[in-house]
Amino acid sequence: MSFGLSLWLSFFAVAVLVLVALFGVEAAHLNYLFGVIIPYAAFAIFIVGIIYRFLKWAARPVPFRIPTTAGQGKSLPWIKQNKIDNPSTALGAFVRMIFEVLLFRSLFRNTRTELRGPILSYASAKWLWIAALAFHYSFLIILIRHLRLFIEPVPFLVKTVEKLDSFFQIHLLGAPLLYITNVALLAAVTYLLLRRVVIPTLRYISLPADYFPLFLILSIGITGALMRYFYKVNVVGIKELAMGLINFSPKIPEGIGVLFYIHLFLVSTLFAYFPFSKLTHMVGVFLSPTRNLANNNRAVRHVNPWNYPVKVHTYEEYEDEFREFMKDAGIPVEKE
Repeated sequence: MSFGLSLWLSFFAVAVLVLVALFGVEAAHLNYLFGVIIPYAAFAIFIVGIIYRFLKWAARPVPFRIPTTAGQGKSLPWIKQNKIDNPSTALGAFVRMIFEVLLFRSLFRNTRTELRGPILSYASAKWLWIAALAFHYSFLIILIRHLRLFIEPVPFLVKTVEKLDSFFQIHLLGAPLLYITNVALLAAVTYLLLRRVVIPTLRYISLPADYFPLFLILSIGITGALMRYFYKVNVVGIKELAMGLINFSPKIPEGIGVLFYIHLFLVSTLFAYFPFSKLTHMVGVFLSPTRNLANNNRAVRHVNPWNYPVKVHTYEEYEDEFREFMKDAGIPVEKE
């Protein structure tokens, strides 16, 4: 699929989602569908899909140890081992996994390859690492902040995260406090999207499955920012709806506004799409044999537990069976 088709197909898919929610609430008055039924269905698909993918991956046999080795392995006593990038123990593999999950260590070490005339050069890719960190941690903090809609009283942790997130105390023309993660998320997603559009090699291999989640998350961030900073929404009504959903006694308050339903529908789409997309790397990283295994192949013999008995036909047996034919053909034999 060409670059233009992949990009615009993903863009129009998200635009259609926005229009569906807009007309569904504004024209058809399907508030209960978009406020209750779709969020419940999306969350159910998310939970069942994630569990299914996890169990499917966990059932995959890993007969060989294939950890990624990015440093000196355990060898002679006077050769220093890189215990994080090439661990030989379960503890070392655990530490490497912690660095991978929390700090994206492999992405930090990543380099980009460029062909400058006849010369192949390697350059740093730290901006990608920074954008990935900003995106993932901003998304996590925003999810934590949204817990105030589902829990009463609001936990101390959520209040603390909100205070730290609005540390600079920036006001926009009388608007509520500006959260740092709101800006960071939109900036990071925009960078990741433009990176796929601008860099030729990435543009060549990018598919709708790469563009669609970026457009979807960008739309979620934009609608969320519009509700907080530019358009008035019934926060009390939204809290009432959220508490009703979490307590399985949903009801639709009046005056919430169509923008909230668009935002909620996009979030529901993301939840339902999540288990079937590349976004499941959030779960898959924990089951990756290239990350979660120690490189101790030299110290321990690993036998494939799925091996089944195989009848072996040795050369001696082969020669006993075909010796006369081999002699007639002039093929040398070990036994006359």
